Amino acid sequence: MQLTLAIHPISEICFDSKTQLNGATLRVSKEVLRRLVLEDSSFAGVDFEIVRPGESCRAGPVFDIVEPRAKAPGGSPDWPGILGAPETAGAGTTHVLQGAAVTLLREQSTGDSRGAVGYVLEMSGAPAENCPYASLNHLITIPHTPPGLPEHSRQRAYRVAQLKIAVYLARAALDATPARTEILDVAGANGEDRADLPRVAYVGQIFSRQRKPQLDEPILYGTDTDGMLPVVLHPNEWLDGAVAPSYYCSLGGAETYFYQNHPVIMELYRRHQTKELNFAGTVATIASANNFDRERNCRFAANLVKWALKADAVILTKFGGGVPHTDLSETARLLEGMGIKTAVQVTDLARDRRVESALLFNFPEVDAIVCIGGNSTSWKVPRVERVIAANSGLAEVLAGPFELQSLNAVGVANQQGASRLRAMVY
Repeated sequence: MQLTLAIHPISEICFDSKTQLNGATLRVSKEVLRRLVLEDSSFAGVDFEIVRPGESCRAGPVFDIVEPRAKAPGGSPDWPGILGAPETAGAGTTHVLQGAAVTLLREQSTGDSRGAVGYVLEMSGAPAENCPYASLNHLITIPHTPPGLPEHSRQRAYRVAQLKIAVYLARAALDATPARTEILDVAGANGEDRADLPRVAYVGQIFSRQRKPQLDEPILYGTDTDGMLPVVLHPNEWLDGAVAPSYYCSLGGAETYFYQNHPVIMELYRRHQTKELNFAGTVATIASANNFDRERNCRFAANLVKWALKADAVILTKFGGGVPHTDLSETARLLEGMGIKTAVQVTDLARDRRVESALLFNFPEVDAIVCIGGNSTSWKVPRVERVIAANSGLAEVLAGPFELQSLNAVGVANQQGASRLRAMVY
């Protein structure tokens, strides 16, 4: 299955009477966007703002960040299972507005372990230096839903509206000539000229069952993870709309933008194309809620890697808090026992900054561990010139100054391969 990314670099977004792509400038009709969102009766209103890199601006709480992408005719559909039928994602041509993002804000803080400020988009200062999203041009979407709307209905409306906006914007590029194209395909991995290359797979958690997904929460092809067993996915499916992040992304989950540009998958593709390795494929799995499910799912995932993907080595990443380390490490232990080399990425969740507290598993055979830091990083952020929030109360909280934890700065502490943090023992 071949996926072609048609890349259109974006250096500026501005409002105009018509949505169109002029070179590297994306002109956006605010009125058309408003009508698009208000097609859903879940919304009483919506506002839009534009934020540029380096601006003294803080926005939040962030619901999600999406890169504008749209499918060209003849390939797989846009966001199957959410915006349309659950057809297989990852084929054909996808037009990408690189350098742009659609960022939707929550109307209230989630009240989870991220505290009153929730996830914050920081566009300047030290946190911005550690956040890939600070270099993007953001179309900020500020939704307004009526009182009494059930929480699961509100969040479903957020998800659908944001994806519709992202697709609508990217369709402005369908008739434009891209600056470049990237072709993603694992075909040829079994060719004679690659027979001596190691087969490397990826196993990624997409949810942690320590928390129950909300009703109608679309995570994999529009469904939640109830009853989910590990499943083989083509790498292109991750990148092209099969997977969406959970509404509950506490402790460094992932944003939609992350999945669209999944760094582990993209790096494996790069090394596949330079013939450093054979990209064997991927397995999507979850962190389990009990020991029975954990043992079953870890064995299923390990068996898929060995017998379906026939891998020699595998990279594993986790989703959520401390409990998912258990599934991650047990899967890696089983794989090592099968003769398959593993590398795992973990997050230090210890608040006392001690190595002993950070250690959540200790299998001698699982000895290739990448630790990206976690709770011990924070910044004293100043008051900013511009605050964007869904209500005045949140705006005052976000204005600053305050202490911003790395896990509150969206995009900084991603646990699945996109973090710029690292842990050091000294």
